[in-house]
Amino acid sequence: MSWLYLILAGVFEIGWPLGLKLSQSSDNKYLWILFAVASMGLSGYFLFNAQKVIPIGTAYAVWTGIGAVGTFIVGIVLFGDASSIARVLAVMLIVIGLIGLKLAH
Repeated sequence: MSWLYLILAGVFEIGWPLGLKLSQSSDNKYLWILFAVASMGLSGYFLFNAQKVIPIGTAYAVWTGIGAVGTFIVGIVLFGDASSIARVLAVMLIVIGLIGLKLAH
């Protein structure tokens, strides 16, 4: 269950930069800021629960890794961010590191 909490924490970690980005170009600025703040809170809540079992270093690395990779993908898909081979390979290294942390746990 702790790993599920950690994955949920990582998914909500994607929500806050997304909410802040959408607040910059939306008529519903404060709604998106509220979305970002709610995402932060939920991300922290699930990280708190995951760390009851998963070591802090592993949990933090996986949490931030999911957030970084997820936000990278959202940036490409929703906002047209650059997707060069070098950038994609760099993100793949993060994914390999996350898999390694899970397997080593």
